[in-house]
Amino acid sequence: MRKLPYGISDYERLIENDYYYVDKTKYIEKLENLPEPYIMFLRPRKFGKTLFTSTLENYYDLKKIDKFDKLYGDTYIGKYPTKLKNKYHILKFNFSGIDTSSDKTTIKGFKNEVSSSIKLFIDKYRLDFYINQEDEAENILDNLIKAFNIQKEGEKIYVIIDEYDHFANELLGFNTSQFKNLVSKNGKVRKWYEILKKGTETVIDRIFITGVALITLDSLTSGFNIASDKTQNAKFNEMIGFTKEELISMMNDLQISQEEQNKMLPIMKENYDGYKFALDAEEKIYNSNMCLYFLNNYIEQEKLPIQLIDMNIASDYSKLGKMLDLCKGEEREKVIEKTVSGEGIVEEITGKFNPAIEFTEKDLISMLYYLGYLTIEDEVVGYPKLSIPNRVMKEIYSEYFLKILKQGVDIEENYSEIAREIALEGKINKIIELMNKYLKNLSNRDYIKFNEKYVKLIFYCIAMNLKIYRLKSEMEVQRKYPDILLIPKDESKGYKAVMIEFKYLKNEEANKLKEKQNEAREQIEEYATFEEIREIKNLNKYTVVAVNDKVYVEKV
Repeated sequence: MRKLPYGISDYERLIENDYYYVDKTKYIEKLENLPEPYIMFLRPRKFGKTLFTSTLENYYDLKKIDKFDKLYGDTYIGKYPTKLKNKYHILKFNFSGIDTSSDKTTIKGFKNEVSSSIKLFIDKYRLDFYINQEDEAENILDNLIKAFNIQKEGEKIYVIIDEYDHFANELLGFNTSQFKNLVSKNGKVRKWYEILKKGTETVIDRIFITGVALITLDSLTSGFNIASDKTQNAKFNEMIGFTKEELISMMNDLQISQEEQNKMLPIMKENYDGYKFALDAEEKIYNSNMCLYFLNNYIEQEKLPIQLIDMNIASDYSKLGKMLDLCKGEEREKVIEKTVSGEGIVEEITGKFNPAIEFTEKDLISMLYYLGYLTIEDEVVGYPKLSIPNRVMKEIYSEYFLKILKQGVDIEENYSEIAREIALEGKINKIIELMNKYLKNLSNRDYIKFNEKYVKLIFYCIAMNLKIYRLKSEMEVQRKYPDILLIPKDESKGYKAVMIEFKYLKNEEANKLKEKQNEAREQIEEYATFEEIREIKNLNKYTVVAVNDKVYVEKV
């Protein structure tokens, strides 16, 4: 049984040490057959981009020609090699991990990555070239291109840039003025890309760039306007990440029984699936790193993992708040309400933008798509409908939303007590008590736009933290939509299920409380007659009516 490549992004090491490889090499052929030689391809962090760049690097490197059969013999591209295999000198840069604490550290980190990558390049291909450490990054690259042109006449370079925007993303969340300086007309990063473009006139034959967002492209346009963006091209939708078929094939190779697969696949689908990056793509994609984390833990522990989110990945996605904070006030809250409530957002995805100049609501929505916090769910009159892809992302949104609500107040959340009360007794007293604390912390201004959906949203975000439950919001049942359903993930333990119908009244409508409670009771009693609801074991039913910050609960 082959090992799982969790945390492995070096293709050569992966193959030589007998790790399992999900064969993506058919995309090498597809990329090479494109009329454009300079490609930009974006995907969320921790999605497998670095491994793919390593796959390209080993395939095209003329120094790896003797290893071709060993590295690619069992792959698609090994059986159908292209005319450009092992034809290039590979010049690779990786701009992740740069210290962005100040202008100086960012520029120094950028220059150090350029220098160290070029040092590896000249040593590997035996170039007579001296790196002057006093030179700027753009001058070092320029001098290398000139030296290569003289010493390697007729030969070509393939430039691979991984995480081109990583340091820019960091700056965007913490220091937009510094970001602007780096990509301005006289910025060091912009000048470097101008030199890279100039190199395509002589020795640079192909370029492949990966990153997360089109954050700097607009800023770099005049210096680097040659890359063709294939991010939303349906032909490359599955190039990075796992399809369901690829995931099943991996589990079969790992000799995981069909019975176990039947338990695992729904969990992985709920938490890691749901990504679609092209409007006309037919298939949704699983986050590959999250799947490998889950499978690796399953094999190690010989049981289904309890912790479903890799903390290394969660720390990256925790930057959601920094991005949302770029868009203030009602625009930000509107985005959160629509996405977390499941309504979704119909909006054109911005092709390129410069948030150092202006960061609009449309830019925010596009950034959330590029970062993997939103994905394409459907099409509405030719525009993508964007929604949260899976439970992992919903949990991150919910955590951020609650953080906004409790600003200035120390609200203690004891989710284990809440879960025990619901699961063992079928009661919702503790979760309603916590919801009430959030409601009381909202200012009078907030109540102007307060409504039933907002109340339900607070409950939903709290309930997202109850790990033993599947949370369903407005699940369609015979064209009716129960507000909230909490269904135990493990029905064998006899945990209680809960169904809730929410209503909301303003203070001046408080005299209609009984009327609203009756209305909610009638609805929930109707839902309870539906077969899908009757099949839910140990179901407890409640109506919840909020009158501003007062909450009235009735058990049906």
